[in-house]
Amino acid sequence: MQRLILSALAAYLAAAVSSLAQKPALEVPPQPPTLRVMSFNIRNSAAHDGANHWKFRQEVVTATVRAFDPDLLGTQEVLADQYDDLQRIFPDYTMAGVARDDGARKGEWSAILFRTARFERLGGGDFWLSETPEKVGSISWNAACVRICTWVRLRDRVTGRAFLYANTHFDHQSAPARLQSARLMSERLPLLAEGGDVIVSGDFNCTEDDDAYAALLRAPAPGGKGLADSYRAVHPERSKEEASFHAFKSTTRGSRIDWILHGPAFHALSAEIVRSPGQPPASDHFPVTTVLRWNP
Repeated sequence: MQRLILSALAAYLAAAVSSLAQKPALEVPPQPPTLRVMSFNIRNSAAHDGANHWKFRQEVVTATVRAFDPDLLGTQEVLADQYDDLQRIFPDYTMAGVARDDGARKGEWSAILFRTARFERLGGGDFWLSETPEKVGSISWNAACVRICTWVRLRDRVTGRAFLYANTHFDHQSAPARLQSARLMSERLPLLAEGGDVIVSGDFNCTEDDDAYAALLRAPAPGGKGLADSYRAVHPERSKEEASFHAFKSTTRGSRIDWILHGPAFHALSAEIVRSPGQPPASDHFPVTTVLRWNP
């Protein structure tokens, strides 16, 4: 009898093991895809920078961008020759934007590059950071220079979700101009997004202690929430070694003036100030990066 019981138990266990082996492994739900975003002030080619001139830095800039491999790249201080260089160097990207002085090729761009295979362009344009934002080359609030915001509305081909990406460069002298520029962007970007979320990058020429920063983070986004600072979300403890502008000295002591902000459809997995060594330095700014994941 005992031998019959053991035999039956062995047969039962064998059948159970066979059944388990035939069942497919539990599927782990795929993670939502990420977006790799970089903001990079590449320093204009008209500056008298000697050994740090654009012609000596172009390959370093190229290597820096390719090393991070962004899906979205916001640039600042781009002049016409640099725009043409970027278009030639990065053929897998679509470029967007106009030069700020004449709405064509005179003056600096805040040009956007987005990966052509990843995104479908739904719309886009530029507005001037002034009291007359539709007027080409307009200037207000005692700003030292004409300033512009370039934007594109994109559909992510991976998720089918749409969002707006804006890139800008605030005035370097006038604090009132920076604050009013932030308020203008806070009003216009949610409307231009048409219900989609928002990503904003730029050289803001001020720190997170300034009123312009607070005004941008209060910008309404879908769900009634404001924008988040990707770097501060990943690095909540402030450091004295967060400089993003270094004047070609590669110094790290100081505060960030280059930021990447995002709405509640995303959360930041990583965010860095890219301090790659090199002679000459890639620019007088360190580029800043973040990897954002779509929220479910």
